[in-house]
Amino acid sequence: MVNKESRNSKRLRRHVRVRKNVSGTPECPRLNVFRSNAHIHVQIIDDVNGNTLVAASSVDMKLENGGNIEAAKKVGEEIAKRALDKGIKHVVFDRGGYIYTGRVAALAQAARDAGLEF
Repeated sequence: MVNKESRNSKRLRRHVRVRKNVSGTPECPRLNVFRSNAHIHVQIIDDVNGNTLVAASSVDMKLENGGNIEAAKKVGEEIAKRALDKGIKHVVFDRGGYIYTGRVAALAQAARDAGLEF
């Protein structure tokens, strides 16, 4: 018997499981990650008010190759810089159902190194 469920539908199920426990508040917003084959996007979200406070992506930064680990590191540094400029220091990390390795882990580590705490 072959499993007909797509990779993305499995990821979305994992994302729902994560979101049951992870929620952003005005004091400690949620750092959300979305990655595609070509790019990586990050948002810092206040779920109580439903606002995106800060966002960054490899598209926004006009990186030549936005789908690799180096681009993820640059996006992580940029989101931390933008968050600190807005006075956001503490966040909760939402990996978006992705496995915490590769680009997702590189982005998180770069954001930590640049000053965000989670």
